Amino acid sequence: KMDDDDDIPQLSSHTLAALQEFYLEQQQREGMKTSQGFNQYSIGSIEEDWQLSQFWYSDETASCLAKEAVLAAGKGGRIACISAPSVYQKLKEQDGEDFSVCVLEYDRRFSVYGEEFIFYDYNHPLDLPENLLPHSFDIVVADPPYLSEECLQKTAETIKYLTKGKILLCTGAVMEEQAAKHLGVKMCKFIPKHSRNLANEFRCYVNYASGLD
Repeated sequence: KMDDDDDIPQLSSHTLAALQEFYLEQQQREGMKTSQGFNQYSIGSIEEDWQLSQFWYSDETASCLAKEAVLAAGKGGRIACISAPSVYQKLKEQDGEDFSVCVLEYDRRFSVYGEEFIFYDYNHPLDLPENLLPHSFDIVVADPPYLSEECLQKTAETIKYLTKGKILLCTGAVMEEQAAKHLGVKMCKFIPKHSRNLANEFRCYVNYASGLD
């Protein structure tokens, strides 16, 4: 009687070893993420998904924008990050500071942040949970996922609904006119950088006297 597993192609011992090593590394990486030492809020703890047009800011830019948001929000301020999770992550690193923050994001991987995560699809700009009251945030930091007027216009509806007044928008330099039209924001001198260089020039826009000039 023939052995049943004769017709199963056998992996060479070399391939097998390589595979095992790969799985081991993956496990270690995942393990790191759950072990105490891993900072779930650090940029890159959730990797970019280009299908979702995600591009994280460089560490420096995220820090700068987070600092600006805290200053603009003031003591005990509330900050909303729309499609700008790397700014949210930076804000969360500043533990013990006197402000609260939530992240509105399409990518459900960010739901690991619990209560502060709000699923957000810019196609339904006002489809928001009831506990997000109108004009309840001291500042809204937004980075619409696409450089299109439609995306900006819809995200703008959300921004205007949530903010008490202050807006910090990051988008392409090409969107300057539309940003002024839909949100009344002006370009700052500060140039945001991404962890990978983008083809499009990015800029920051605000509607208040910010520290970004």
